[in-house]
Amino acid sequence: NVRQIVTVNKNNEINKKYGICNRNKQSYGTDSFQQTATANAVFPELNSDWFQLDGLLTNEEQLMRKKVRNFMESEVAPVINSFWERAEFPHHLLPRLGALGIGGCNQQGYGCSGHPIMTQGVIMMEMARVDPSLSLCFLVHDSLCMYTISALGNDDQKQRFLPKLASFQHVGCWALTEPEWGSDASSLATTATKVEGGWRLDGKKRWIGNSTFADVCVVFARNTLTEEINAFILQPPKLSSHQWSAQKMDNKTGMRVVQNGDISLSGVLVQEADRLPLATSFQAANEALAASRLMVVWQPVGMCMGVYDMCLRYCKERSQFGAPLAAQPITQEKLMRMLGTIQAMALMAWRVTQLREKGEATAGMISLAKGWNSLHGREVAALGRELLGGNGILHDFHVAKIFNDMEAVHTYEGTYEINMLVAGREATGLAAFKTR
Repeated sequence: NVRQIVTVNKNNEINKKYGICNRNKQSYGTDSFQQTATANAVFPELNSDWFQLDGLLTNEEQLMRKKVRNFMESEVAPVINSFWERAEFPHHLLPRLGALGIGGCNQQGYGCSGHPIMTQGVIMMEMARVDPSLSLCFLVHDSLCMYTISALGNDDQKQRFLPKLASFQHVGCWALTEPEWGSDASSLATTATKVEGGWRLDGKKRWIGNSTFADVCVVFARNTLTEEINAFILQPPKLSSHQWSAQKMDNKTGMRVVQNGDISLSGVLVQEADRLPLATSFQAANEALAASRLMVVWQPVGMCMGVYDMCLRYCKERSQFGAPLAAQPITQEKLMRMLGTIQAMALMAWRVTQLREKGEATAGMISLAKGWNSLHGREVAALGRELLGGNGILHDFHVAKIFNDMEAVHTYEGTYEINMLVAGREATGLAAFKTR
């Protein structure tokens, strides 16, 4: 088509005038029309770390950051869009995650990596920059399932479950949320009834990530004798379909790679040896949530970095009205607004993690950081969506996917409103919502 060739040549001339490289342009979608911007299968280089976060990190943290970034850009970015589109999980990546040596962060022994909390946050950021879904699967597996067993289990339980989880030979999930109880999770209705030799679990769970293929599941249930919340380790592959079913939740518009499931528990018999001995109240669940919520503080940082990196490349490559989009005043204003917000988000994540490592971070601090970062993450994603115009609704250019995924981040690990109320209660000394 002569018109298409003329358009491409004209844009190439404009980009040459402004000194912009035009390599690696790719077609996308189902037709062969050659676009004048590079799709996200070739992920853009990191340009969003404007205030040089590496300067605040140790050598180990910097090395792990680069290692995870290289893996995500080279092995995940080229394939992940098709899995997101089909709402399927890329099982072939599990051995590669194991080879990275990231399983069992902030946990010692039993085959765990033992990476410090800051390293764990940096891993989460770099994973989320390329694909938030995979970072969420990792969070559920590592920061919830593994951490709960490590923190609340006995030596026998750690020996039996952690090594294979740490190597990703087994995948873990964590079941707290129920159909009727989301933000008010402490009101959960799943029961644990004492029987000879152990416990019988009955109830339903909802929104449980990794549950459709998990090898290990930590389940929270109400002890019918004490009315307190206890936790139990289940091995779904060893349960009958009558006892356990995990039905994939369809029709999600965000985090589509994550296999969230509706779990049904019917007369599941659990040995006493698989009850976590230190999980004697809802506070046990809160301990695990505090660890994982801190990681969610880092997630929107990485997501926004990916959005900015993609938008910067796109706006430099694509030209309109005789100049690259990046040369337009309104484009530069939006890009700088995004860039400034990202630096603030990253510094907030770094500081609250530093406080956590010192044992000084409170629940309110972590909640404030999670809520603030997810709120401003939505703003960055929306600006990116505007900058890409019509291509902003195609996941081929990354931003559309992140725009949807960010909505999930804004909700899980405590909605924005709940996190603000947790922080507000701590700051004012007054509770604005019902507590038990």
